[in-house]
Amino acid sequence: MAITLEAPPVAARRAIRPSRGRLRGDGFASSMFLLPIVAIFIALFAIPTGQSIYYSFTDSAGFVPTHDWVGLDNYAAVFSDPTLLAGLSFTLLYTVSTTVAITVLAIPLAIALNKRFAGRTFARSLFFFVGVPAQAIIGLIWQYIFSPLDNGAINVVLGNFGLEAVPWLADSDLARFCVIFVAVWAQVGWHATLYLAYLQAVPADLYEQAQIDGASGRQQFWAITMPELIPALVVSTFLLVTSGLKIYDLPFTMTKGGPGYSTNTITQQIILQGLSQFDVGVGSALAVLFTIACLVVVLVQLTAANALTRRFS
Repeated sequence: MAITLEAPPVAARRAIRPSRGRLRGDGFASSMFLLPIVAIFIALFAIPTGQSIYYSFTDSAGFVPTHDWVGLDNYAAVFSDPTLLAGLSFTLLYTVSTTVAITVLAIPLAIALNKRFAGRTFARSLFFFVGVPAQAIIGLIWQYIFSPLDNGAINVVLGNFGLEAVPWLADSDLARFCVIFVAVWAQVGWHATLYLAYLQAVPADLYEQAQIDGASGRQQFWAITMPELIPALVVSTFLLVTSGLKIYDLPFTMTKGGPGYSTNTITQQIILQGLSQFDVGVGSALAVLFTIACLVVVLVQLTAANALTRRFS
């Protein structure tokens, strides 16, 4: 008996395609979900940025509705004011110092926390939660600890041993050191936790095979550990650089920018010029230059990160 196979109808084999009107409707519905984000971006970023660029070319005092066009005079004032240059120098010193110090300390700390030992979970939690409080709260606590007065916490301890009080926050060099030290102390645990998360994803078989091949601990670090930590290194340094450039709360709560202008930052100077001294023109010019500098630094950092990733990939 012959078996006859019949092909299904053409209509059943034909794929059902949505109409153009339905596609347009879906696209419109999807774009509607973007409207709140676009509105927030325009209201909180695009418009304030445009206003800052405009006011940077005027002598606006903020509360006065009238102002005159001054061209590039505000930008010239930024580069000629020693207080602004002092804020720039400390901001760069803070950013570079904290980025390097935290990176150098966080990676070995993460490796140590990745090993098995008694109380490992408690140690991990302790280093992580140190950086949870706000920078302003940490600054107020360490302001009392580093107080240059005789009743400061460290000076009280020194006095019990018959030593003289140290002007921790009253000396320019010591004040810079104290601010950077506190920043490193507060953030190294958080970034070590970031590295630890990447370390836990490294297969243990890689280290066992390396030990069988006779690789030393240093060789294992550069051949196995470091390549696996490159993504974490990129993320960590990016966060450190961006947060360091815009730092304000920690130095302000510890030293108010002093003594003198030794711990003054760019963000503090922008607020001081625009809000305290009502010199919106100069403050806007400084903000525009600072934004451009941050964009350049971020682009350079991303380029270096891509080159580093290709080097270890």
